[in-house]
Amino acid sequence: MTIDTDAIRAFICTPLFGLTLTLGFFQLSAWLFRKSGEFPLLHPVLTAAIPIAAVIYYLPMDYREYADSTELLTILLGTATVALAVPLYHQLPTIRSEAPAVVVTLLIGATVAPLSAIVIVWLTGGNMETLLSVAPKSVTTPIAMAVSESMGGLISVTAGTVISVGVFGAVVTVPLMRIMRIENQAVLGFTLGLSAHGVGTAKAFECSTTAGAFASLGLALTGALTAIAMPLIYHLLF
Repeated sequence: MTIDTDAIRAFICTPLFGLTLTLGFFQLSAWLFRKSGEFPLLHPVLTAAIPIAAVIYYLPMDYREYADSTELLTILLGTATVALAVPLYHQLPTIRSEAPAVVVTLLIGATVAPLSAIVIVWLTGGNMETLLSVAPKSVTTPIAMAVSESMGGLISVTAGTVISVGVFGAVVTVPLMRIMRIENQAVLGFTLGLSAHGVGTAKAFECSTTAGAFASLGLALTGALTAIAMPLIYHLLF
């Protein structure tokens, strides 16, 4: 019996394989995360990514083919981001009262986030392509990948960087806030959304509705500002 390698390759590039692989490992990782008592280093976004990356590496499949096969999830991620407007609506009075602080924090955070990535890459001797790939590290994945691609970055590097930043932010922000004795849920939420995007926003909703709403606001505003300003600045300079 001979194995039709062309047929196997055609199958592993289909949405059926990509979606099953992604959702299967994520559900397994989520189960492991719950069983561990939500140990930070076993966050499902991180632990699911590792076996998926290993499967892609050992199969005749590159990242672009995997991304194409899971495009539906990318579309739904964008849809879910838009749906975050619902908790925002319910928290409008609180958001209005905090508007000046929100604007100042947004401008500082959205500036420091890409600059910190650029400085680190520059100091470690990275090339321009790597720099452009990691610059949009603190915005949600669909926006980060679109921004990176528009500037000539590598979307595979961008995706990995965004996931790592999101998991790290979700893991350290809440304990850091406790150490600093910051109990304001609006501050906690906006910090998570601005710095840790979708993963941070999910963590914020675990804390409180107010934190989730402000995380949604931080995610949306940072993403919109980055999507508009970063490609514009790049094309003006280069």
